[in-house]
Amino acid sequence: MNVFRDPLPFVLEGGSSLSPLEVAYQTYGTLNAEADNVIWICHALTGNSDAAAWWSGLVGPGRIIDTNSHFVVCANMIGSCYGSTGPTSSVETGSPLYGSFPLVTARDQVRAFIRLREALGITRIRTLIGGSMGGQHVLEWALLEPTVVERIVPIATNAKHSPWAIAFNAAQRLALEADPTFSEDREDGGVAGLIAARAIGMISYRTPVLYNVRQREDDERIEDFHAESYQRHQGLKLAHRFNAHAYHALTRAMDSHDVGRGRGGIGAALRSITAHSIVVGIDSDLLFPEAEQHFISDMIPRSRYRRLTSAAGHDAFLIDQRKLSIILQHEKIFS
Repeated sequence: MNVFRDPLPFVLEGGSSLSPLEVAYQTYGTLNAEADNVIWICHALTGNSDAAAWWSGLVGPGRIIDTNSHFVVCANMIGSCYGSTGPTSSVETGSPLYGSFPLVTARDQVRAFIRLREALGITRIRTLIGGSMGGQHVLEWALLEPTVVERIVPIATNAKHSPWAIAFNAAQRLALEADPTFSEDREDGGVAGLIAARAIGMISYRTPVLYNVRQREDDERIEDFHAESYQRHQGLKLAHRFNAHAYHALTRAMDSHDVGRGRGGIGAALRSITAHSIVVGIDSDLLFPEAEQHFISDMIPRSRYRRLTSAAGHDAFLIDQRKLSIILQHEKIFS
């Protein structure tokens, strides 16, 4: 992992600033002489910059995102806890801000990516791709830098975060805030709340079909249900690798997403996107219903829509990587 450090103050949409700005990132492959082989991957909510690990079915030598022929970049969004400036990093005061970390928006996160892009000397992004929150970043970036971004692949995302999705995030933050240790300035503050928050989130990431098949009981028990164990397991799994304050900050950033803010509304903003677009929706997605991706594709002038059929729900873009790879290969988006 590499870390870009910018000493200049980074002013946020809300008026606060971060100084210095740090953006953790990883690259794969080699930038060619024409500098026209860049693929930039935007990760989802609790992801990190190691795209070759969490998207191993798509990224690597000989994969659809071929690191033998492309220069692939993935950066950790600010507000996270995986190396970029966030609640657990030390800024200005010399100690982590935790709950005092200011609001960063999805647009702020993309502006931080742009600082990194400039520092890397990248002038063209051939293809910009990302799912869920990463897809929000893809759309925002296509609007901020239309002359830089040539092609985009937003997956399982929306143009403005919906009240339905905000409600899920709000419920997760309520779980975090209900943990009395969340207000304490320490790295492990809010762990119990994070476990509960993740359990709430998992319901929106999966589907009833998946739960009813995989977590069903084959006996007549009256307690110790598989579904309950699964929820606890998923909460503990995240708590072992993530931070409660970062989770709080990132769900707020996701809620702020609105490509139409200051641009005459989401329809006008999407119609102004000049990048060639492949929009991918998931037929079983409960959190980002397929209609949201249809709307994006219908509004963007040079766009095609493709459906990923899966029982996995919203997380299918991470779970059913082979299916997604086939869709992208058919579209020749990386050729």
